[in-house]
Parts: sequence; structure tokens; C-alpha cells
Amino acid sequence: MPLFFDLTYRIPLLKNFFIPVIIVTTCTLVAVWMILHNPQPTEQRSEPPVLLVEVIRARSSSLHVPVKAQGSVTPRTETTLVSEVSGMITEVSPAFLVGGFFKKGDVLIRIDDRNYRADVKKAEAVVTAEQMNVTQETGLAEYAAAEFERSRSLLPSQSATDLALRKPQLAEAVSNLEFAQADLEKKTGDLERTTIRAPYDGLIREKRVDVGQFVAAGTQLAVTFAVDFAEIRLPLPDRELPYLDLPESFIEGQQIPGIHVDLTAELGGTVYHWEGNIVRTEGVFDQRSRVLYVVVRVADPYNRLHQRWRTPLRIGTFVEASIKGKLFEEVIVLPRGVLRADNVVWTVGENNVLTPNTVALLRADEDFIYVKSGLEEASLVCKTTLDNPLPGTRVRFDQVVEK
Repeated sequence: MPLFFDLTYRIPLLKNFFIPVIIVTTCTLVAVWMILHNPQPTEQRSEPPVLLVEVIRARSSSLHVPVKAQGSVTPRTETTLVSEVSGMITEVSPAFLVGGFFKKGDVLIRIDDRNYRADVKKAEAVVTAEQMNVTQETGLAEYAAAEFERSRSLLPSQSATDLALRKPQLAEAVSNLEFAQADLEKKTGDLERTTIRAPYDGLIREKRVDVGQFVAAGTQLAVTFAVDFAEIRLPLPDRELPYLDLPESFIEGQQIPGIHVDLTAELGGTVYHWEGNIVRTEGVFDQRSRVLYVVVRVADPYNRLHQRWRTPLRIGTFVEASIKGKLFEEVIVLPRGVLRADNVVWTVGENNVLTPNTVALLRADEDFIYVKSGLEEASLVCKTTLDNPLPGTRVRFDQVVEK
């Protein structure tokens, strides 16, 4: 009985001990077997990503380097019309309004001329009377001279005086006639000045009087300007002058070869173009801004004669000017965006890898750079802006932009 009880008690204890040992041992053996028979991983290197870029082919050429400037359109001739006589305005032209066009010789204003016509008639009457006086004195002088010649036959030693020959009287009569004629000329001029005529083909900028208004001599009537030419003053810094072939002197009206100017302005979202020529410089540098002003002239800005422009070049328009500069040989023109710090331009070389190139610039503006050395002909220039590019970085591109 005790032995049976002892075995009955020990068998469950043995089960509880060996079963976990068997499980752990089995799992360990399986794990060792799996480790021993697991295939070794192969080592693979990941390729760095290849960037997609835009490229442009560099081509050298001969070109006139443009010089950019800005300015406002002003009239070549501007006039303030002033009345030279006084009176009431009786008539104005239909074109006598702000923005009205007129031709040379057109009547713009008429002033009441009744008093001036009366003055002319009075002056004419005085001239007629003085002419009769001169005729009378001429006859008396001739008669006195004849009488003196007859008296000399009786008294040969007798000498005639100027008073006896009526020379002072005749001179006075002639002087009075000249004075009367001068007065008539003045009165006639005053009558003519009651009609204000246009001095040139132009446009009314400002109207200061109207019909029914009394004006005195010296009253300003209107401000006008000519429309045969317009001018633009363009400021050029001294650093831009070496790119222009400006002659030392200019002749009025002469077309200067090679000084062509293209003018542009954006009006209502549309860009318009006009053409002009530099006709002169102002000859001195501005002391404050250190620029030299050149004057561009545009013929027929309001398109009144030749139908040259799509839209008129109105006075006051702010324009961008591109001046045709000197001719330079073997210059590569590239977009301004390809230039990096320290005048570096990245190119795509063999095996499509990036290569930095330090270039020498002829000049640069806000749109383009003009490279005179540092790039090979037909090299591929990277247009895409890359963050911290490194020499040897591989890139790819879909197409080449031919410049």
C-alpha cells in the first residue's frame, strides 16, 4: 500500500517535469535546423536615383548685344498758346478740346475783331493822307528847285539853301508816311492775331478758355504738342556705354545707322511694339544718378499718316526699350536661370553626368547671359535648378532644346 501510493504520487510529477523539457528541446532542435538550412541573403547595392533635367544645347553666334532701358514718351514740341490781343472769344474750332487733333494752319480760336478792323481803316486813312502830303511836298520841292534854277540865270552867285528847296518839309512828309505805314502794319497784324491758327499738326493737351470768354493780351489759351514725332529720354549707366556705338556728334534729322531701338509696352494685357532711332545724347552725365540720357525719336506716333502701328504710341506711355548694340563674335546666349554662384554653369557630359564650368560673361541682363568663354560649342547645359548638385551626379533628359 505504501509503495503503490508512492508510485501514484511520483508519476504526475515526472510528467510535469519531462513534458516541458521535451517541448523546449524539440523547439531548440527545430530552430537550429532552420538556422543551419536557411539560405544566406545576397548583398545588393541600391543605385542612386537618376534625376530628370532639362538641357539646352549651347550654340555660339555673332549678335548685336541689346542694351535695355526704360522711359516715358514725351512730345518733341510742346507749346502754350497765348493771346497777343484782347477781346471776347467769338468762335472756337470743333477740334479745340482736350484730345482734339488739328492740322497746321487750322483756325482754333477767333477773337472779336470789330475794333481791330476799325483801327486798320483809320490807319489806312492816315497812310493815304500822308501819301498825299508826300506827293504835295514833292511837287513843291520840285517847283522850288525850278524857281531856283531860273533865278540863278539872273544872279549866278546865288546859292540855294535846303529850306529854300523845301528839303526839310519833304523829309518830314516822308517820315510821317513811314510812321503811318508802320502803324498800319501793326494794326493789320493785330487784326490777323484775332484769329489763332495752329502752328503745326498736333493735339490739344489742355484747354484753358472757351467761347464767350474775354481774354487779355498774354492770356494762356491752351497747351498743344506736335504729333509728327515723339521722343523718349532713356537713362544709360556708364557701364552700358561700351556696348553701344554712339557717334560723337549728331546731325538733326540724320538717321544714325546701328542705333535702332525696339520699344514695347503692355496695354490691357497685350504687348505692343514700336520702332525708333537714337537721334542725340544730352552730352553730360547726370550728377546725381551718374547716367547719360539718350533721346529716341519715333515718327508718326499717333499713326496719323502711314498706318505703321497697331495702336498709337500715346504721350505719357511708359515703355521698355531694347537698343541695338555693337556686334560681337562667337557669343553663347543662355537663359539667366542656368547661371549659378561664382559664374558656374552646369553641363551634362559623357555618361550623362553633371560637370561644373566656370564661364566668363560678356554681360548679363534679367533674361539672358552672354558667355564669351568657358563653354564648348554644342555642349549640353542643364536648365533645371538642382539643390546642392555634385560633380559626377547622373541625370537623364527626354529631349534637347536647340538654341
